[in-house]
Amino acid sequence: MAVKITSVAKQLPKYTRHTKDILPYVELWLEGQEDRFKRKVLKIFENAAVDKRYSIMDAEDVFLKTSFEEKNDIYITESIKLAEASLTKALNKANLKSTDIDYIITVSCTGIMIPSLDAYLINSLKMKQDIVRLPVTEMGCAAGVSGIIYAKNFLKANPNKRAAVIAVESPTATFQLDDYSMVNIVSAAIFGDGCASVILSSYEDEVGPEIKDEAMYHFYDADHMMGFKLRNTGLQMVLDQTVPQTIADHFPKIIHPFLEQNNLTIEEIDHLVFHPGGKKIVQTVEDLFGALGKNIDDTKEVLKLYGNMSSATVLYVLERFMDKNLPRGDKGIMLSFGPGFSAQRILLEW
Repeated sequence: MAVKITSVAKQLPKYTRHTKDILPYVELWLEGQEDRFKRKVLKIFENAAVDKRYSIMDAEDVFLKTSFEEKNDIYITESIKLAEASLTKALNKANLKSTDIDYIITVSCTGIMIPSLDAYLINSLKMKQDIVRLPVTEMGCAAGVSGIIYAKNFLKANPNKRAAVIAVESPTATFQLDDYSMVNIVSAAIFGDGCASVILSSYEDEVGPEIKDEAMYHFYDADHMMGFKLRNTGLQMVLDQTVPQTIADHFPKIIHPFLEQNNLTIEEIDHLVFHPGGKKIVQTVEDLFGALGKNIDDTKEVLKLYGNMSSATVLYVLERFMDKNLPRGDKGIMLSFGPGFSAQRILLEW
């Protein structure tokens, strides 16, 4: 039974700034620090390959004030709005009603809310009262692909059903005002906020790329590399500087056996739908695939226009491919990395 992705739609938060317009706020935040350190931090922002980003809060609120409680309250309110708008767009693209969805997966790791986001969507959009819910909260940047994998497995076992995966993230709500570590600074330089929704279907007559296979790859002894620590001041980013090199070291094991079990080689893959974790990770992937004539131009463009929006980012890349009306038979790989440390892969065929 074929499971297809029928639509993808993003929704952007209401605040937006170019990186050059954020720098004055960064300078104010750095008051009292050594001049050499200030120059280094500003260079990190300028060289992050992120020209613009969106946020659920204005820059002043991110860098100069607001407590964990205040930021999390904003995260809840704005996440619900973003998710409802994004899912409505995705439903409209697929010519569906909210009651056509049988399974709802919401993914987020940048705030805390109970009931989870899906409960609010069921109420506001009057979705089915027997809809199956799955909130995914602790898989970080990988969760957008993870959610699609979970939806695919549900649909594979249930013919003539549809699923929605909604990823909404606000990394700016996790910025630590009193933390001048490189991890906090680098994450502030590369991350932005965003939301995206995906509709999947196991109906035979649906149109869209088919999920031919999926797999997860788990790195041993790498749980320290990425994640959050819960502090009194909020969710403090964990981001090890060895992440790009670790990804590079494992890439052959991540990609080639997965393709081989589908009787494919990387040369036969037409499209790379990769999560843009940051400038260094993008450069690592380009170094690995550029020699093979493959590009990740859409991945780089999403990073440039929106920053890394954690789990939602790869769905922004996927939407760009969905909007291209690709030829029948084209093949693509979706790939994202997240805490654990893990890599999530999906093989698509248009």
